[in-house]
Amino acid sequence: MNIFKSLLFLIIAVAVTVMACNRRPAEVKEHASRVLKGLYSYGPEMKSFTDCEEGTEYWIADSAKTLELAYNNFNFEKPYEPVYIEVECHAIKSDSLSMSADFDSTLVVTKLLKITKEIPDGPCN
Repeated sequence: MNIFKSLLFLIIAVAVTVMACNRRPAEVKEHASRVLKGLYSYGPEMKSFTDCEEGTEYWIADSAKTLELAYNNFNFEKPYEPVYIEVECHAIKSDSLSMSADFDSTLVVTKLLKITKEIPDGPCN
């Protein structure tokens, strides 16, 4: 009986170790912080970001609470005017029950590095 308990404990310990070490690469990459450069548009119903390098469009979540404030400081007459931004962020899967469901991923902005009305020449234009 003692051998059975020891063997059962060993099997459970090995199974837990294998499951803990067997993380999918997408999970690790999804939460990796990175710097992205692109066009940001903000309005009452949508907050979107288009990556200049890849052309990928994301929903934006402003965890730093500085991006929307900086955008509003431009005092645009109409919403959704694009501005060029550089942000430190990480991607998460979009919530299927909210407005972000139209986007595959949501960028969580942790730090605003640059925001300007001037869109630079290159892939963003």
